[in-house]
Amino acid sequence: MDISVVIPLYNEDESLKELYDWIHRVMEAHHFSYEIIFVDDGSTDKSWSIVESLSATSPAVRGIKFRRNYGKSAALYCGFKKAQGDVVITMDADLQDSPDEIPELYRMITEHGYDLVSGYKKKRYDPLSKTLPTKLFNATARRVSGIHNLHDFNCGLKAYRQDVVKNIEVYGEMHRYIPYLAKNAGFDKIGEKVVHHQARKYGHTKFGGLNRFFNGYLDLLSLWFLSSFGRKPMHVFGFLGSLMFFIGFIAILIVGGGKLYALAHGVPARLVTDSPYFYIALTMMLLGTQLFLAGFVAELVSRNAAGRNNYQIQNEI
Repeated sequence: MDISVVIPLYNEDESLKELYDWIHRVMEAHHFSYEIIFVDDGSTDKSWSIVESLSATSPAVRGIKFRRNYGKSAALYCGFKKAQGDVVITMDADLQDSPDEIPELYRMITEHGYDLVSGYKKKRYDPLSKTLPTKLFNATARRVSGIHNLHDFNCGLKAYRQDVVKNIEVYGEMHRYIPYLAKNAGFDKIGEKVVHHQARKYGHTKFGGLNRFFNGYLDLLSLWFLSSFGRKPMHVFGFLGSLMFFIGFIAILIVGGGKLYALAHGVPARLVTDSPYFYIALTMMLLGTQLFLAGFVAELVSRNAAGRNNYQIQNEI
């Protein structure tokens, strides 16, 4: 099979039929063998009924329905597991991503040798309240990830070689950082294509909210830590623990040295507990010990989160 199109959706019943027709026209015009995997993230409208009706009339349509809303990352994770195409395309269900971009994205993967191609919505039809934080977010993501050629990490329109989606784990809200996940998995041939961004035709954004920007930076910090120290957490905790313990040890030497000096010269020595260095030493040595213990525990549980990607699927086509 040439292409799998994975489409996460949540309450998008108005746009699904139109989106399917558009994808179908593009695939037929270019003679692609394909499948469309709709992942219903717990919709409360008629979205799943429409997916079922589309599947009844087209063998190319497959569907997954969650019992409740888990988020976009969960939808992509399950869609990736089911995808069979040599090239996997992801796009949003709101008609803001154009299926006309699919042939060129496919060509960039199959002919140019990219592992992943991310869309870049250079001209956006979003309000300033969304575009300005997005620019700041992408600038930070480029610097932290080291993928300097991407301008839009969070663009829903992406193309992947099948090996990529089968060897990365998208969890939590990490869909924003799939290029970073791919790079950490060894897929470093990452490209970008300027794509057309259309104004939203129906309703309002479903996978969003003001907190997504704050969550995005927290997720980026977590991913940076896991990619740098996920398999060697003792390196960071051990270093910090050693540093804290060393500071505490120096403080103890200062307190003890002052006491011995006073005794040697017959000078009345103040109590150890009257010195601030005593409390610095005590605090730092406790912190150092705790960080060491945290490092050992982290080594044991590193990257092992049983059930992290267990989602309740209500129905499947």
